[in-house]
Amino acid sequence: MQKIIFRECTLDLLEESFGLVQIFENTVLTTWQGISTTITEHEQAHLLLLRNALLLGGNAWNEVELENKFISPLIMLTQIDNPTFAYFLERTLSCQLGEYELSGTVDGLIASGFRNPHKPFFCLHEYKRAIDNQGNPDAQVLAAMLTARELNGDKQPIYGVFIIGSIWQFIVLEHNQYCLSQKYDASAVRKGQDDVLAIFQMMKALREIIAQRLSYSNKAGLRCSPTLRVC
Repeated sequence: MQKIIFRECTLDLLEESFGLVQIFENTVLTTWQGISTTITEHEQAHLLLLRNALLLGGNAWNEVELENKFISPLIMLTQIDNPTFAYFLERTLSCQLGEYELSGTVDGLIASGFRNPHKPFFCLHEYKRAIDNQGNPDAQVLAAMLTARELNGDKQPIYGVFIIGSIWQFIVLEHNQYCLSQKYDASAVRKGQDDVLAIFQMMKALREIIAQRLSYSNKAGLRCSPTLRVC
């Protein structure tokens, strides 16, 4: 069995090995982007503080600083953690898919479970700068999403994002098709809505999507059981 590590992946490798196809329009992604969420005055003030810190020092931050000073505070501001699902960091995913074994460490993961991840719905990969890292950020997060889909076994869409410095690009994997969003610059200052607010809305909407999916699963009598391949 051939082993493939997330950090070694390219889009060509994933497409050739697993039959993935990039598309440029996707209803799931469009729906995600179109969900309207309320941003409170407190949340907006906090987000602008985070953005200003990113503008002030972000170019000098390393990956750990970017994660701790900006990415995690933004995600946790959505109140993502609850007894049903939560945000996890530096967790390992692995699965067997055909003649391949896919595995690697995911920078960020939203999954059912509170103390430990059970069923993954969202994967995040972070890069300080594209030239400072091995591999391809879009391929690495897509490999993690493909692994998450196989672990879940229900063929439901998997959500993700890869972050290069201040740039966020969201991605959806549905069946064997994946679709990328436009790029959001978390440090951008605009006359209209700042991108940091749009990013926050996407993450807040994701919380509602996951809550609805788990509610539907529970009503259908499906139980999300832990898997030894998520740690």
